[in-house]
Amino acid sequence: MIRLGAGRLDRIVAVGAHCDDIAIGAGGTLLTLCLARPGIRVDALVLSGGGGEREREERAALAAFCPGADLRLTVHKLPDGRLPANWDEAKAAVEELRLRTVPDLVLAPRTDDAHQDHRGLAELMTTAFRDHLVLRYEIVKWDGDLGRPVAYQPLSPEVAEEKVRLLQEHYPSQRHRPWYDREAFLGLARIRGIECHARYAEAFAVTKLTLDLGE
Repeated sequence: MIRLGAGRLDRIVAVGAHCDDIAIGAGGTLLTLCLARPGIRVDALVLSGGGGEREREERAALAAFCPGADLRLTVHKLPDGRLPANWDEAKAAVEELRLRTVPDLVLAPRTDDAHQDHRGLAELMTTAFRDHLVLRYEIVKWDGDLGRPVAYQPLSPEVAEEKVRLLQEHYPSQRHRPWYDREAFLGLARIRGIECHARYAEAFAVTKLTLDLGE
């Protein structure tokens, strides 16, 4: 398996359309990064769920997924499922995030995600973070939109298990959903692990990257 390192990472941006998107799509990667780099800065933005139970869940969850990190989380109140109709507010939130940080890595939804909120946020990220490494996470769901990823972050069995445990612990409002269970999350991680010669992994799409192979 070909491996490329990202160099030193001091600042990360992680964005989600909904509370739990970041944790589902990239929770294992966040755990891996934060455990390896104590004090790393994580600027997180979520566009919906602010002001209620969902925000409380998200704050507790991301604190657990980013142990030892300098976590700065903003949760907005856009209505779930209505991002296209609230484009100006969503765009302003992304642009404000861009003004306050220069990240080494961005974690964001895929541009071909079937959910209109995920897809809309993904499109906004391409206009605000034009010269950054953006890894686009996947979210398993009814739509069956999982594609063929090109980048993988292997997860140790301990991290994979911890991700699943934290998802179950911190998002009780989502436990009624038929796809929100241990088998789904760990099963996808196992499949992605097979694809990169690891036990478990998270997988990402990459729109564009520049290589520096001369040093």
